[in-house]
Amino acid sequence: MAGSAAVLEDSSLLSRLDRALLPLERFCALISGLAIFSLMFLAAYSVTTRKFFGAPMMGYVDLIESAMPIIAIMGVAYVQRDGTHIRMDMLVSKLRGRTLWLFELISVLMILILMVALTWGSWDHFMRSFDCARPLCSKDSTTDIYLPLWPSKLVVPFAFGVLSLRLLLQAWGFARAFVFGLENPAGVPLNLTVAEQAAIEARALEGAD
Repeated sequence: MAGSAAVLEDSSLLSRLDRALLPLERFCALISGLAIFSLMFLAAYSVTTRKFFGAPMMGYVDLIESAMPIIAIMGVAYVQRDGTHIRMDMLVSKLRGRTLWLFELISVLMILILMVALTWGSWDHFMRSFDCARPLCSKDSTTDIYLPLWPSKLVVPFAFGVLSLRLLLQAWGFARAFVFGLENPAGVPLNLTVAEQAAIEARALEGAD
């Protein structure tokens, strides 16, 4: 399951790259949130027009279909960065030191291999849909209002590519922690105890004052 985590920062190259990637991840998460927020209004509008005017919004299902990749995966890299993405950590949470870093490194490398393969495959899927010799550069479209599907298909390799970059940085961080036996390495999510999380929240409230 997801837990509370923190990412330490220092002057190392790894930490600088971590901070450089973070704005892009935040932007992707923002776009995902805006897509969800927009669909709420579209749903309300569609229900209203169906109830009072007997005509639901044209292309509502098509818009949902096109927005689904943005909603589902655009924010994954952001939550992967601070360790709040869903994970099963009943075993890993009991580990400490080099053993913990080794298990984290192995899991991140396995995910990275999978994501590189998915990025490659999803890019091929996008290329099969994209053709500038056709109207709207699209070989396929939705069935109702004929929205081109290639923009939604392009979202997938882009989001997976950002996630792959994050996983590459985390693999570097965990490998560095394992080799040098670091206690609190920078650039990787560190699990926090309840007391540590409470202390961080207390400092944040003091800063708000």
